[in-house]
Amino acid sequence: MTNLTLLILIPLISAIAVLFCNGGKQIKWTAFIGSIIQLIIASNILVAYLSERASGNTNQLLFQTRHIWYKVFNIEYFVGVDGISIAMIMLTAIVVVAGILISWKMETLTKEFFFLLLLLSVGAYGFFISFDLFTLFFFLEIAVIPKFLLIGIWGSGKKEYSAMKLALMLMAGSALVLIGILITYFSTDAGSGEHTFDILKIAKQHISLETQKIIFPFLFVGFGIFTALFPFHTWAPDGHSSAPTAASMFLAGISMKLGGYGCLRVATYLMPEAAQHYSWLIVLLATIAIIYGAFATLMQTDLKYINAYSSISHCGFVLLGIGMLTKTAIIGSVMQMVSHGLMTALFFGVIGMIYERAHTRQLEQLGGLLKTVPFIGVVYIISGLCSLGLPGFSGFVSEMTIFVGSWQRPDTFSRIATLLACASIVVTAVYILRAIGKAIMGPITNNQLIHLKDASWAEKTASSLLIIAILSIGISPFWFTDLISLDTKYIIENLIREITSK
Repeated sequence: MTNLTLLILIPLISAIAVLFCNGGKQIKWTAFIGSIIQLIIASNILVAYLSERASGNTNQLLFQTRHIWYKVFNIEYFVGVDGISIAMIMLTAIVVVAGILISWKMETLTKEFFFLLLLLSVGAYGFFISFDLFTLFFFLEIAVIPKFLLIGIWGSGKKEYSAMKLALMLMAGSALVLIGILITYFSTDAGSGEHTFDILKIAKQHISLETQKIIFPFLFVGFGIFTALFPFHTWAPDGHSSAPTAASMFLAGISMKLGGYGCLRVATYLMPEAAQHYSWLIVLLATIAIIYGAFATLMQTDLKYINAYSSISHCGFVLLGIGMLTKTAIIGSVMQMVSHGLMTALFFGVIGMIYERAHTRQLEQLGGLLKTVPFIGVVYIISGLCSLGLPGFSGFVSEMTIFVGSWQRPDTFSRIATLLACASIVVTAVYILRAIGKAIMGPITNNQLIHLKDASWAEKTASSLLIIAILSIGISPFWFTDLISLDTKYIIENLIREITSK
C-alpha cells in the first residue's frame, strides 16, 4: 500500500460515496471509515519509508509515480515522498480522523458538510506528495474553495464576511504563487528548448540570482499568506473564529501548513540564493509575527480568537526557522508545523466542545469547567500546556530546536531576533494560564454550566488520538528528527552549492 495515488483516491471516493448515502448516521460512518483507511495507508507509507531508509536507500524521493499529464507544457503527474512529505501526510491523516469525529453531532446539511471536509483532504494530500509545480498548484487550489463554503454555510458570527475575506486573501496568495511558478518554468531548460515544472530538475539548475530575486518574493509571499505571514495575516483570526469546529481544525491544523511547506519546499529549496538574500527580511517579519501574535492574544477574551491569534505567533516560529537557513532551524520548523497542526487542532476541537455545551466562548461567562466537564477541562489544559511549550509536549521540542538552530547564526541581527522570539514564551504563558484559570479552574460562576454533559465517545477518541500524537513527539522526538534529517540535508546542500558556485 505504498501507491501514493491512493492518498488522493481514497478521500475522493469517500467524498463521492457520502453523496450517495441516506441518513446522517450512514453519512458519518462512511466518512469516518474513509478517514480511517487514509490513516492506515499513511501509516503504512511511514513504516515502508522507514524500512527503506534503514535498508540503506538514500534516494531523495521514494515511491515515485510519473505520468505525462499535458505534454505540450511538459506537465507531469509526478508524486513521491521524502521524510518531510510523510510528516505532513501523517499530520493530515490524524487531523482528518479527529475532525470527522468532532463533527459527529453535525445535523445541518450533513451530507454536504462531510463531502467538503473530505474534499479538503484530497487537496492537502495531493499538495504534499506533488513534485511537479503545476500539479502542486492544482492541489493547492482544490484546498481553497471548500474552506469558503464551510465557513459561509456552517460558520457563526460574521461568517459571510469572514468566508469572503479568507477566500480573497488565499486566492491572492494563489495568484502570487502561480506567477512565481510560471516565471520559474520559463527560466528553466529541460533540454531541446523545453521548460520543466519538475521540482527536482529545477533544483539542479542554476537560475541566475537576479531572476531568483524576482521569483522568490512571489513564491514566498504567496505561500506565506496561507501561513499567516505578517502583515498578510488578517484573514486568519476572522476565518478561525467564524469557522465550524472541524473546519477550524482543518484550517489551522492542515491548511496553514500548506503555506509553510510551500515556503520551504518551493521558495527556499528552488531559489536558494534569493533565500539567502532575503533571509533578513523573512526573519524580521517572522519575529514581528511572533511578538505581535503573542501580545494581540493577550487582548482577546473569546476562546477562539485566543487560539487564532496565538496561531499567528506559532506560525511565526515556522517562518523564523526557515528564514534562519540552518539545518537545525529548518528541522525545528518542520517539527513546529506538525506540532502546531496537532496542538491547534486539539485546541479548536475542545473549544468547539465547550461552545456546543455552554453556548459561549467568552472567558467572563465561563469558569469551573473542570468540575462539570472534567474530560473536556483536562484536554483544554493539555492543549494550553503544549502551546506554552511545557517539556514533554511537542511544542517544547519544536520551539527549542528552532531557538538552537537560530542561535547558530552568529550575526547580531539573528541573535536579537532569537532572543525576542524566546521572550514571547513568557507572554504565551500569561495568556494561556489566564484562559485556563478563568475558563477551566476556579469556582463555577455561571449556574447554566452546572449540568453540562462531558465529552462523547467520538470527542474522547478524537482528543486522545491528537494527544497521543503530541506526546509521541514531545517525549521521544528523535524518531521525528531522524525521519526528516536526510531531506533537510538536501535543502542545506542546495543552499551551500549555490553559494559556493558564485
